[in-house]
Amino acid sequence: MITLYGIKACDTCRKARKALDAKGVDYRFHDLRDDGLDAERLGAWLARLPLGTLLNRRSTTWRQLDDAEKEDIDTARAHALMLAHPTLIKRPLLDTGNDLRVGYRNGDFDDLTP
Repeated sequence: MITLYGIKACDTCRKARKALDAKGVDYRFHDLRDDGLDAERLGAWLARLPLGTLLNRRSTTWRQLDDAEKEDIDTARAHALMLAHPTLIKRPLLDTGNDLRVGYRNGDFDDLTP
């Protein structure tokens, strides 16, 4: 089962959901705020994706962190921060079971089939 991770209020997540719906792709939406995020899943993502791909340094949450929390960020510290603040994860994140895709632009899901 394909899972789309994101936040309901995120415009980009809404666009991604619309694109999946329009293509008739069967997927489950997992809201990172409402449904939470477990440490094991986040660790698996960090093992497969570069930190710079997964950590959203342009988010409001990132800007609101203390400078000390943002300094010398490594995978372990980023893991702890993203668990505490799931909005630090770039979104949407699409997990096809074989592939992880971060972000969405029109046409990104054209290769997916229902």
